[in-house]
Amino acid sequence: MTPKEKADKAVMLLEKEYPDAVCSLVYTDPLQLLIATRLAAQCTDKRVNMVTPALFSRFPDAQSFAQAEPEEIEEYIRSCGLYKTKAKDISAMAKMLCEKHNGVVPDTIDELIKLPGIGRKTANLVVGDIFGKPAVVVDTHCIRITSRLGFHNIKDASRIEKILRPLLPEDKSNDFCHRLVLHGRAVCTARSPKCNICCMKDICDSFNTINNK
Repeated sequence: MTPKEKADKAVMLLEKEYPDAVCSLVYTDPLQLLIATRLAAQCTDKRVNMVTPALFSRFPDAQSFAQAEPEEIEEYIRSCGLYKTKAKDISAMAKMLCEKHNGVVPDTIDELIKLPGIGRKTANLVVGDIFGKPAVVVDTHCIRITSRLGFHNIKDASRIEKILRPLLPEDKSNDFCHRLVLHGRAVCTARSPKCNICCMKDICDSFNTINNK
């Protein structure tokens, strides 16, 4: 089986296993997703979703975030961890959005990664979920599961994105990554993967290596 054939098979199997592929962060516009994803770094989506309603009520747009002092933003996101750094990034991000994009979130990865605190993972999530463009969101679940499947043996997210992009169907790549998160939480966990119930075990290098010893 070629890497492309394996990728197509993995996409099909996860579609069947997790028909509803949605981002677990709650948001109503591009800016909210951008900020919620920044807050989710080293923090659970559940915790972020508890924090953002009050945050977005107080700061409904880029202008209001840009006008606020980072210390005020800190008070709303304190429970998310690394809150001082995140507050500074959000403040600087909002100012750049207002100065260079008229307060509107850009729709390309190249422009998004110029914003303070925004890396390729967040940029891919935004262009995929908001703007419907081909996206490969390489988070910890993606890195772990695609490595176990046998697509790579590295940890570098940017390199993994380059490996996966030509293998995944453009119209399904973003949902595939959402499904990897669901699968990583429920089955292919970091420490004790439940290989016996995994829908992808037949195409998984890790599973087959262990069972063929």
